[in-house]
Amino acid sequence: MRSWTRPAIPSLPGRGAAPRLHDDASGHFLDSADGASAVTLYVCGITPYDATHLGHAATYLAFDTLVRSWIDAGLEVEYTQNITDVDDPLLERANATGADWRELAASQVELFRTDMAALGVVPPDSYVGVTETIEEIAAAVEQLRERGIAYAVDTPDALVPGAADWYFDIAAAEAATPWVLGSESGLDEATMAELFAQRGGDPARAGKRQALDPLLWRAAREGEPAWDTPWSASLGRGRPGWHIECSVIARQTLGDTIDVQGGGGDLVFPHHEFSAAHATALTEERFARINAHGGLVAFDGEKMSKSLGNLVLVSQLRAEGVEPAAIRLAILAHPYRDDWEWHRGDEVRAAERLAGWRESVARAATATAGGAGAAFDDDPLALLDAVRARLHDDLDTPGALALFDEWFDRSHGAAANAVAADALDALLGIRL
Repeated sequence: MRSWTRPAIPSLPGRGAAPRLHDDASGHFLDSADGASAVTLYVCGITPYDATHLGHAATYLAFDTLVRSWIDAGLEVEYTQNITDVDDPLLERANATGADWRELAASQVELFRTDMAALGVVPPDSYVGVTETIEEIAAAVEQLRERGIAYAVDTPDALVPGAADWYFDIAAAEAATPWVLGSESGLDEATMAELFAQRGGDPARAGKRQALDPLLWRAAREGEPAWDTPWSASLGRGRPGWHIECSVIARQTLGDTIDVQGGGGDLVFPHHEFSAAHATALTEERFARINAHGGLVAFDGEKMSKSLGNLVLVSQLRAEGVEPAAIRLAILAHPYRDDWEWHRGDEVRAAERLAGWRESVARAATATAGGAGAAFDDDPLALLDAVRARLHDDLDTPGALALFDEWFDRSHGAAANAVAADALDALLGIRL
């Protein structure tokens, strides 16, 4: 599937260093490149409905900052993002609105592309829909079945009598592979049980061996999309579960072990835990060196979510005349790992901040052109080094932005400001 147009990224003097990131699995800060010259990143993409809200945008801007820092460090970056373009929430929305699920998905993916391009997000090298990888996912489920790590559960409402849903066997995986439950999320079992029930799991499903065992393959139901695959004789006609899709797409495009698995904080469990578990069960290798997650965004005192209907959409802000650079600035003003709340008027305050920077640059350009005495007391390379240091420290975008506040609060020559503006554009994606 096509992604979107790549923004132009200015070249900067010298090189930065690959950021240290907080790994949620270990609780430690780790070198995101670990001395390598090439790095891999997998970020979970949208389920295409209600795109693109600010929670989405915050996630993709956080990992866009990582990609830009890697590029600045001279690293070769391979980046994959999926699209969950067939899943229960999408089908439920399509049924509720009377839309064809394929058309709903296509329209929302296009809106997402448009928003990402407007925000200046570097596109993934591989942008892959689940519907494009049905056979590869079915092959992975078949491998798990053959290894005794997947089992069938009776499914009375299946379209074909006797067909079954297939589940991942946690106990069998723990016995046969290096993965153990909680090794990716770092959570205790009580917390995992609570989150599993909240986030699409089915702990009370009759016939499961363990309450937390996740779905791998869903048998065809009346009125639901389903596919035949070369493994239909053993698995039946059906469609993928949620977690196995990311495991397969990541390994298919990036290899068995990746450097960073990223996403929003609500993916820590069960999604990233079980994506990693499925991959390790197939390869015997650790799925990701670093599990990095962004905070959740609230609005009007509640977590921003589709179910609550309190979404602030990038497209709505843009339609109201808000410049995408101001949206980007407003989001990057928050530490990426923190939960935070969007307040009405945040976009106005960000636009004012941006306008102040631009006014400072314009004044310096006018003064220089007229021969007046603009100050040349600050070294833009020192600013660049300081910004790189802030981003090296777990993508400290608020700290980096504060350095630009200090810079543009003083007078500089046009040449010095040009270096500062390029740094702001290249590293933080904000163009003056």
